[in-house]
Amino acid sequence: MPRTKRLLGSTGIYHVMVRGINRQSIFVEDRDHSRYIKTLGEYKKEIAFELYAYCLMGNHLHLLIK
Repeated sequence: MPRTKRLLGSTGIYHVMVRGINRQSIFVEDRDHSRYIKTLGEYKKEIAFELYAYCLMGNHLHLLIK
């Protein structure tokens, strides 16, 4: 069953969480973390968004973005 539509916040700041299916690891080696951060930086140059914080875990990540 799909989720219900989420309401947009007035601040435009959102907590985004991404996780592996069935808690599967998405970051296995240190270079996986580095590559994700590099890719995030490349997209930040192309798309106008602000990244306030991030936390990369083994099987999930958190972003605080606007």
